[in-house]
Order: sequence, then C-alpha cells, then structure tokens
Amino acid sequence: MDKLLVLGFVGFLAQLIDGSLGMAYGVTSSTLLLAAGVAPAAASAAVHFSEIGTSLVSGFSHHKLGNVDWRTVSILAVPGFVGAFAGATFLASLDGDSAKPWVAGLLLALGLYVIYRFLVLGGRRPTFKHRPPVAMLAPMGLVGGALDSIGGGGWGPVGTTTLLSSGRLEPRKVIGSIDTSEFVVAVGGSLGFLFALGSQGIEWGYAGALLVGGVIAAPIAAWLVRHLAARVLGVAAGGLIVLTNSKTIAEALGLAGNEVALVAGSIALLWIAGIIWAVRQERRSREIEDLEEELATV
Repeated sequence: MDKLLVLGFVGFLAQLIDGSLGMAYGVTSSTLLLAAGVAPAAASAAVHFSEIGTSLVSGFSHHKLGNVDWRTVSILAVPGFVGAFAGATFLASLDGDSAKPWVAGLLLALGLYVIYRFLVLGGRRPTFKHRPPVAMLAPMGLVGGALDSIGGGGWGPVGTTTLLSSGRLEPRKVIGSIDTSEFVVAVGGSLGFLFALGSQGIEWGYAGALLVGGVIAAPIAAWLVRHLAARVLGVAAGGLIVLTNSKTIAEALGLAGNEVALVAGSIALLWIAGIIWAVRQERRSREIEDLEEELATV
C-alpha cells in the first residue's frame, strides 16, 4: 500500500512537470519502476497504460484553455501510434540503451538552441509564424512514438524539443499539442505491450496508482501553461531538456555517481539563473509596452 501511495505521488509530480513543460512523465515514472525492480518492458507498459488516462485529461484541460493546435495533433497522431506500437512490440529485441546516449546528445543540442532562442531576444517578445509542415511532423511522430515505448519515455523530449527549436508554434501550444497527441501514442504503446506481454505481464496496480496521481495534476499543469509567458516557458522547457540529457550522457561516459550529481547540480543552477533572467526580460518587455501605450495616448 505504501508503494502505491508513493507511486501516486510520483504520478502527480511527473504529470505536473509533463503538463507544464511537455515532457518527463514517462522518464520519471519509468525510472522509479525500474529502481523498484520492475522489468523494462513491464515498467514501460505500466507507464503507457497510466498515460492513456492522464493524457486524456491533460489534453482536455489544454483544449479548454486554448493550448492545443489541432492541425499539429492530427498530423502527429497516426505516425505516433504506429511508432509506439512498433516500439512496444519489439522492445525485447531492441537495444535501446546503446542508442540512448546518441539520442540524448541530439536532444541536448536542441535544448541548448531552445534556450538560446528565447534568451537572446532581449526586450523583444518572441513571435511565431508558419505552422510546422507535414514533412517535419510525420517522421517526428514516428520516431518519438518508437522511442517512447522503447525507453519508457521519449514522446515529450523528442516532440517538445523539435517543435520548440523550430520556432513554428508558441510554447504553450507546443506543450498542449504534444500532451494531447500523447493519448494516441499511449494507446498504441499499450496495445503493443498487450500483444507482446499479455495481460499477465503488466503491473496493473502500478499503472493505476500513477494514473490517479497524474489525473489530479493534469488540469493544474494546463492552467500553468496558459498563464506562463512564452519566454519563461521556453527557457524552463529548454533547461529541463539540457538537464535530463546531460545526466544521460554523463552516465553513458562512465562518470561516478557523485560526478554525475555534480554535473546535474551545476546545470540545475544555470537553469534556475536562466529562468530568473527570462522573468526579468518579460517584465522589461511589459514595461516597455505599457510605456509605449501611455505615449500613444498623450
């Protein structure tokens, strides 16, 4: 019972982060299940079944608050489903660990670009033109869905990072669209795991505990996205991308636990400093706009 309560809290925290920044539900939840001794395929299966409920509530909440670009969701849905189903079906025969550092390196570079893009604006507000094309969204959905099933998380890091770095959608719509389309990805992955493992190979209690915590957090996270400035949201999401992938790379390089912690701690401090800077820049932008409005009325 105590373990289920802890998993419920983890589901709440993971969905709060995921719904606010567009990633981390699968990674956070899968990491804890693996630490508890659950097999990789069973852990990813439990996460995906819980995500069916959490992503449904999250998507509805984002939609009600205007955070969803439905064209993006509709294009991502089918390739995301196919990728997730294939990744789940072949998880046992695929070596996701060897590919993880390379994927982490790519996401790290994109995360740095996201931070750069939103920090170099100075006093200017970010602008977003031209919605993402099908040629970008379809392969992104296929790869993101496959990585999500294989690694127990990947839809958010791949999708959110790619869309943010493209500059085609404002951050709140990137996060809302990725969270909403994740429902289809979760269904695809879950069906794949049922096909590969059978119902006896899935920890239904773990999935239920994660689900309850995630459903509670989903509307709160959607509200946060609706009210946070694009600049602050972009830097926060970019920093999370850099932090998580730096840790993956450090571990792949064979650094000791204390060295990995030192790297992660240093990056976390820089991340916090970047968010503070973004908040100050946003205040400056609003002050300039207010001054221009006052001068226009004189």
